[in-house]
Amino acid sequence: MKILDKIIESKKNELQVLENRIPIEVLQTTYKNFKRADMLNALTSDVISVIAEIKQKSPSEGIINNINDPVGIAESYENNGAAVISVLTDNPFFGGSIELLSKIKSSVKIPVLRKDFIISEYQVYESYLHGADAMLLIADILEYSVLESLYEKAMEIGLKVLVEAHSMYAIEKVKQLKPEICGINSRNLETMEIDLKWFETSYHHLPETSIKIAESGIHSKEHVRFVDTIGYDAILVGTSLMNKDDPGLAIPQLMGGQ
Repeated sequence: MKILDKIIESKKNELQVLENRIPIEVLQTTYKNFKRADMLNALTSDVISVIAEIKQKSPSEGIINNINDPVGIAESYENNGAAVISVLTDNPFFGGSIELLSKIKSSVKIPVLRKDFIISEYQVYESYLHGADAMLLIADILEYSVLESLYEKAMEIGLKVLVEAHSMYAIEKVKQLKPEICGINSRNLETMEIDLKWFETSYHHLPETSIKIAESGIHSKEHVRFVDTIGYDAILVGTSLMNKDDPGLAIPQLMGGQ
């Protein structure tokens, strides 16, 4: 079984447990008093913006950082120029949690993005109730009708959405949806390999009006200049920050050529 299939199967099992414990009707009628920050506004800038990620491990990299103080790293990200903080909330494969997202949301003022394998409306409400300002939808793993439904539900309850594509097949869905924010991920979901040329190949197929984000594989000032020249509005960076001794200070080092 491919790693993506394992992740999706794990997510379905996880959701079944959660829904049995707390029905979606409870989530729909619960209110949490988080002050929402606008991710769209945060990424609207004259210079390329940084979405800095909290990620302890991944299937492709293994252990990236044995985090003792993820909230401290998030605060350092904010202090060192990140526009948005992305939090991996999947636990089995990425070492995160939805509870960690809540803690980070309570400690920073910039928008917090929930990055996970979201396949159900249940997770949309869960994201909202734990303080997310925005969430990720991966077009490659969702039928268009489901992608559209989850996107509209998130926007309806006040969440921004980053719609991500790893393939031309997924880009066709993005083009049809025309989201406010879309991302190109340079990681091939079949092989897990990175191809930075994909950023350039795919860019001009994206909706003209969308904020465009380059994700994965960005490790140097040269990479940042490359995607900036293509026209991307922001980068989402995880591993190349998290594998440093001080992930926050790694942001100005990465962006030094800008």
